[in-house]
Amino acid sequence: MKIEQIYTGCLAQGAYYIESNGEVAIIDPLRETQQYVDKAEKENAKIKYIFETHFHADFVSGHIDLAKKTGATIVFGPGAETEYDIYTAKDNETFKLGDISIKVLHTPGHTLESSTYLLLDEKGKEHAIFSGDTLFLGDVGRPDLAIKSDVTKEDLAGMLFDSLRTKIMTLPDDVIVYPAHGAGSACGKNLSKETVGVLGEQKKTNYALRADMTKDEFVKEVLEGIAPPPQYFEKNAMMNKTGYDTFEDVLNQGNTALNPDQFEIIGNREGALVLDVRTEQEFAQGHIPYSIFIGLNGSFAPWVGALITDLKQPILLVTPEGRAKETVTRLSRVGYDNTLGYLNGGIEAWKKSGKDIETITSIPVEEFAKDFKNKTINILDVRKDGEYKSEHLEGNNVQHFALDYINSNMNSIDKNQKYYLHCAGGYRSIIAASILKARGFDNLVDIAGGFGAIKNSGLPTTDFVCPSTL
Repeated sequence: MKIEQIYTGCLAQGAYYIESNGEVAIIDPLRETQQYVDKAEKENAKIKYIFETHFHADFVSGHIDLAKKTGATIVFGPGAETEYDIYTAKDNETFKLGDISIKVLHTPGHTLESSTYLLLDEKGKEHAIFSGDTLFLGDVGRPDLAIKSDVTKEDLAGMLFDSLRTKIMTLPDDVIVYPAHGAGSACGKNLSKETVGVLGEQKKTNYALRADMTKDEFVKEVLEGIAPPPQYFEKNAMMNKTGYDTFEDVLNQGNTALNPDQFEIIGNREGALVLDVRTEQEFAQGHIPYSIFIGLNGSFAPWVGALITDLKQPILLVTPEGRAKETVTRLSRVGYDNTLGYLNGGIEAWKKSGKDIETITSIPVEEFAKDFKNKTINILDVRKDGEYKSEHLEGNNVQHFALDYINSNMNSIDKNQKYYLHCAGGYRSIIAASILKARGFDNLVDIAGGFGAIKNSGLPTTDFVCPSTL
């Protein structure tokens, strides 16, 4: 028996490769599926099943493409309905895989069809659970993503309480827990950085598994402090239900080199958004007018999903050398399949062609400190609400809204005013500046190093409040 977690850090997502005696099951595969096919072929094994723990909202699964390539059966838990062929399992149904078995435990709560897969080893012993978004290390899945007219988030939270206590907590303490996500995912509130654990430890440390907890207490605690889901979640879940374009077709279209003239012509003709994925420093020093920055070296795909509201939006890319294919792939993981190509030769080719370049002013904190003390200035803090509430610059001239909600807060700032922007370290403030600049806000200054630099500069800040007490 072989179990391999294939973890993708930028999505904080774990897919799983399980093999026994020449037969393979893949759980929650990513969009780019050739990696699983190649792994099975290398092991002289055949992919028999593709198990989906639920309809994912935070990424587009590769289950449909993988089934087409391999002939494997796609398995969902009870109640799942799709526009493509699947096998809808019954609660407690068992699937044979080589010398081991995988048992379906229907665990509704995160979504109605959510299921946990219990692996029984060669001797029939409970060995591991693949818990999807039902149980994380340190947390459980948010129950507010699959609300229907007759099902509320409180209803789902109550179902999750029952699922955990009747299906999960009754298992032996030595059962290994393989969750679908770790820290950084928006599918829960307080996920651990660890990506593999043991059930007995979770029973001791996970707030949601407290033995003395009532259902009412659970519902209150699990719903408390959940931020609204990113706008792309519902759209990704729908793609996972209805289907999508083949990944290879998406990649072939997007991974097309364009010279500056072609790039400009296609952009104007298609109404394309120019997405620049270099570093924030490179973008600030020179970029194509009206382009948006979201850097590959940050939480790229989640920020794209939060900020670009149309999944069908035509996109042209400015990438670091040799990273166009990676960029198209990472966009497709969250459903942005309409990439039309990338700028061959990058920003240097654009400059050499004589086309316009714009910049964003970025100043060191020492220069900002002088302006702060000597002038009446406008400061915009784009960190998350919890970061801002825990500590921020003092002053009536400090304005805050989280980058996540910039599109709905743009009317609260004045195009005729100058704004000094900051986040925690500089990545998000340049994203915000790029979006504002593309919308006609021309007088923007980025504070290099963000709040980390501000805090160390001696400028007045509010007293620190631990985020866990907010």
